[in-house]
Amino acid sequence: MGGWAIAVHGGAGVDPNLPPQRQEEAKKLLTRCLNLGISALRSNASAIDVVELVVRELETDPLFNSGRGSALTENGTVEMEASIMDGPKRRCGAVSGLTTVKNPISLARLVMDKSPHSYLAFHGAEQFARQQGVQLVDNQYFITRENVAMLKLAKEANTILFDYRIPNESCGAGLQMNGLPLSVYAPETVGCVAVDSEGLCAAATSTGGLMNKRSGRIGDSPLIGAGTYACELCGVSCTGEGEAIIRGTVARDVAAVMEYKGVGLQEAVDFVVKHRLDEGKAGLIAVSSSGEVAYAFNCNAMFRASATQDGFMEVAIWD
Repeated sequence: MGGWAIAVHGGAGVDPNLPPQRQEEAKKLLTRCLNLGISALRSNASAIDVVELVVRELETDPLFNSGRGSALTENGTVEMEASIMDGPKRRCGAVSGLTTVKNPISLARLVMDKSPHSYLAFHGAEQFARQQGVQLVDNQYFITRENVAMLKLAKEANTILFDYRIPNESCGAGLQMNGLPLSVYAPETVGCVAVDSEGLCAAATSTGGLMNKRSGRIGDSPLIGAGTYACELCGVSCTGEGEAIIRGTVARDVAAVMEYKGVGLQEAVDFVVKHRLDEGKAGLIAVSSSGEVAYAFNCNAMFRASATQDGFMEVAIWD
């Protein structure tokens, strides 16, 4: 092995009845983002620059749940969060509670590069964004007609909208989860992991969180070691049930299993998804410093794409 590798995700758990047109739209976006990353890696861009670049692209397109197209809180507003980590010196930056920052992942990068801190949230993060001169937009920019309709359904069912709890097949026609028809379930968190030609790893994750979440709820995506982690061995980005990912310190555990058990990337990824999620449903993507790429999920599907320098390339949704 050796050389660069990259993986991208657009959320774990997919409505089994997702229309073919929506599946194609998702694959097209994943392919575009993957090619953007491949092109940057071929031009000798660093892994940290590549993961930021790719996640920015995902945040700008309303298809997945990050940036424009973020899930709405119980108040009908958007509170976004993101984190980024540079493997070589384990530097990291994270943000939560963003309401006007067009690209949360780039503010997370600035927290890492331009502040003495690792994590800024809510009004403090917004103030830092203004000081750094990042692009700001009105909160309405992030709110799509589709998400307003989904919030209405979630409120009518008095539930938080999960998109990855696929029920037993025995439920038959008219499948429901948490009292909601499956057709209203939408894609989730986005992320990217990359290893560059120098063998340096990085990871980035960005999300709008859960539909109808309480204002102030923070998930796994901005938490270093839970939703995002990178070190000298690997880079990991998670998606799915945030509360379970937090409890399992899932991203860090992939690195720990490699480090302490001496196993390879795919084996570590499989072990963590099998043993660290308890009852939670989630998935993750990962790369290793030796140029491997891996993923796993314990739900029905995960929007994903990956490529390696030796010519491997995959864009997929289902198991």
